[in-house]
Amino acid sequence: MRMERESLYAWDQAGLDAVDAVIGEPDSAGLVMLYHFEGFMDAGDTGEQLVEQLLETRPYVTVARFDVDRLIDYRARRPMMTFRNDSWVSYETPRLELRLMRDATDAPFLLLSGPEPDNEWEGFTEAVREIVERVRARLSVTFHGIPMGVPHTRPVGLTPHGNRTELVPAQRSVFEEAQVPGSAAALIELRLSESGHGVLGVAAHVPHYIARSRYPDAALVVAEAITSATGLVLPETAHALRTEALRTQNEIERQLAEGDEELVSVVRGLEQQYDAVAGAETRGNLVAEPVELPSADELGAVFEKFLADRESEQGRGQGPDSGDRD
Repeated sequence: MRMERESLYAWDQAGLDAVDAVIGEPDSAGLVMLYHFEGFMDAGDTGEQLVEQLLETRPYVTVARFDVDRLIDYRARRPMMTFRNDSWVSYETPRLELRLMRDATDAPFLLLSGPEPDNEWEGFTEAVREIVERVRARLSVTFHGIPMGVPHTRPVGLTPHGNRTELVPAQRSVFEEAQVPGSAAALIELRLSESGHGVLGVAAHVPHYIARSRYPDAALVVAEAITSATGLVLPETAHALRTEALRTQNEIERQLAEGDEELVSVVRGLEQQYDAVAGAETRGNLVAEPVELPSADELGAVFEKFLADRESEQGRGQGPDSGDRD
């Protein structure tokens, strides 16, 4: 059974040697492992943006590679290929890899990222546990965005989870119990926790009406929470996300100013609801004053129209993702 699990991944010897050099240092306290997988719910592309920025701004060496041919259902998520003139010229090979990176202070950390496995979740999770123990990861941190009935004009909220939630500044939980479709990231958190390993999850609250578009504010807040929890210093990543967040906020406000009154009314209603709850917390009373809001059907119709307008403009190069990136 052990050989079968190990066949899901292969070590890159140069990367493993680099990890061994790090954890062999006398003052090593163990590595932090960040992990995020594409394919599950990630409102605002919160986790994906953070992974992209890390890969773009931090040097890294590959430590381990997973066998994506065993783990990924290509018919469900077909990799992109390029056809030019009369022949195929390229294929975007899916990569699910563990990388050793360095922050701005040269402190080492790990990043596990790539497509979420479609198959063999338990085997994959056990392989991750073995890797965590082999590289002596002291804390594993996952992150993503969840859609919430909150306005973009208020601070991004967070829902921390796992067995190390004390590492994130106090956040009032918005959930008591919920049964939801599972994910590989959540199963890793559960299994690592059951094995006594430190785990932390950070879910950013993304406004419903922009959950399908990139929302850099959420990725920035997650990056700041990770810095606070782990001590990692990631200034280039934060700067890039902050720049994109400002650009996106300006674009949303522009579209609201040019939009219909119904959408503006929805946002203002969400602001009133948010402020009522915040005020109730300040007073020590979690029962907020009732605020009149549109029905769920009305909200859905307005949000869909807003998203359609945004996607149409982005297709013409006028959306928040257009233009050169810093």
